[in-house]
Amino acid sequence: MGRLPTYSTLALLLPLCATAFYLPGAAPHDFKEGEHVDVFVNALTPMIGSADNAKLKSMINYDYYNPAFHFCQPSGGPKAIRESLGSVLFGDRIFTSPFDIKMLQDVGTCRELCKATVPAEDGKFINERIREDYALNWLVDGLPAAEMKKDVKSGDIFFDMGFNLGNDEEEQFQVMPALNNHYDIVLQYHSPKPGSYRVVGVLVWPSSHGDSTEGSLNCDSHKMPMVLSEEQSTEVVYTYRVRWNESDTPWATRWDNYLHVFDPRIHWFSLINSLVVVIFLCIMVAMIVWRSVSRDISRYNAIDLSEDVQEDFGWKLVHGEVFRPPQFRMVLSVLVGNGAQLCAMAGVTLVFALLGFLSPSNRGSLANVMMVCWSFFGSVGGYYSSRVYASLGGTDRKKNAFFTATILPTVVFSIVFLLNLFLLLAGSSGAVPFSTMLLIVLLWFGISAPLSSVGAFFGTKHGPVSHPVRVNPIPRQIPPGPKYLRPWWAAILSGILPFGAAFVELYFVMSSLFASRAYYAFGFLALTAGVVALTTATVTILFTYFNLCAEEYRWHWRAFLTGGGSAFWLLIYGIYYWVSRLSLDSLSSVVLYFGYLLLLVLLDFLVTGTIGFLATYWAVRKLYTAIRID
Repeated sequence: MGRLPTYSTLALLLPLCATAFYLPGAAPHDFKEGEHVDVFVNALTPMIGSADNAKLKSMINYDYYNPAFHFCQPSGGPKAIRESLGSVLFGDRIFTSPFDIKMLQDVGTCRELCKATVPAEDGKFINERIREDYALNWLVDGLPAAEMKKDVKSGDIFFDMGFNLGNDEEEQFQVMPALNNHYDIVLQYHSPKPGSYRVVGVLVWPSSHGDSTEGSLNCDSHKMPMVLSEEQSTEVVYTYRVRWNESDTPWATRWDNYLHVFDPRIHWFSLINSLVVVIFLCIMVAMIVWRSVSRDISRYNAIDLSEDVQEDFGWKLVHGEVFRPPQFRMVLSVLVGNGAQLCAMAGVTLVFALLGFLSPSNRGSLANVMMVCWSFFGSVGGYYSSRVYASLGGTDRKKNAFFTATILPTVVFSIVFLLNLFLLLAGSSGAVPFSTMLLIVLLWFGISAPLSSVGAFFGTKHGPVSHPVRVNPIPRQIPPGPKYLRPWWAAILSGILPFGAAFVELYFVMSSLFASRAYYAFGFLALTAGVVALTTATVTILFTYFNLCAEEYRWHWRAFLTGGGSAFWLLIYGIYYWVSRLSLDSLSSVVLYFGYLLLLVLLDFLVTGTIGFLATYWAVRKLYTAIRID
């Protein structure tokens, strides 16, 4: 008892220690009055419009300095800003800009940025991008430029990242959309000490004016919007104004305005609903174990083994078959090994996210951590694959180690490579450069594959998992079972509950992946992931128990398929999301969406299938260890 006050004191001091450092790349930048403030430009991304029935119309990102846009360039040409691997994979293409902005120096008059001549062909290209609701993305001191909006449900004011390339309100501009060629830039700053200033907010109000080429500039005249002709060249004048506003928002919480939770009650409702499902399943499994299994075990153990006749029934009938090696054990062990590697990657990534290391100010940090974890956890995949393979009676362990290290990366790389070709053909800036693809291959060959071999070595050294009962030399016949226990029916039925536990949170994840929305609710995501894992394990164990009671002893593949059944519903939800939230006209966008969706379904199938298989393997061993076998 004497140590408790010491531990309590340490626990109270931990939050104080946590504020004593900054994450790499996230330290504040203190500006002096009159110091130049850089404005960086990022790729143009499609966004979902503000209308209630608005849909995402494209999946293609475009380079800001794509020649077809004719945006203003800095003297000497734009310079690329060095980006991390994750930032490149997520489609960031950051360059310098010609904006001349200095700390605390307003630009109240209409300042010309540049003049550009847009040919008819490029005018048509820009008009199409405006109709597809493309947004400009700027960065100032690591903060994205945003538009201030109001949440209709809660009434909260928040910053919506990105701002419209143009305006496509047909009632105002009749047929042709208008290009936003004027930017009212409002920069919010906070002064932590006299003479030192920090940027805590970046707002942009874009507008369109088409009469500024005649005489003096008039940024407030919007009677004649800038409409690009598709039949002849159009002269465009880009203008801007700058205003600095002092804010009470400290630098540490400057992202709070951007990371707005739309109706957080939805998240809590999803979690409570998921917890209720999990509690119900756990109680159901506990009741089955307590009433059925315990009763059967007591009955079996009470039988006098000296008697000549001993009648078995139920799941004990298959005790001599339950650990019989399944067909295609090499394939099953490779899938389980890769699923274990993905589980480890996802778990550690969520831990880093919960600790705050994946702050949105560290662009691409999420993909960086995932790539590093995936590479270094090749040892986990090799270890689990080799042990499962040995436990299933496999002997060709070198081939198992080779397939574990190569098959999944090859499949994923092939899919990504094909999708990257479509991005290149569409002229998208989101296409991954060849040098980045080469770096990923080097991570695979240089780190993941060797570590997978190391894990396989230790898995082989530890040997197979011991089984509590022997396998009969002659397999017994399997009676016909109920239809709902057939492999594919069981997978579809069992997948409903894990999918239902993650249904609400899945919408926000899909919007982040495909609609360029920032995802930040990692606390909700971690809890949801834990609930899904627990639900998958309990459902798979339950279906396996029903199969064993029906004298169906081929549980290995059934457990993996049952655990991965939620992937089927994820595919169905992806199709529903495409119908309800997307309106993709180009073939490239459709191929990209379904390519990434199928990749997501594949990874989900491996993760949940592995959880179901390993949980069932543990439960079956526990079940047959508890009884005495003659």
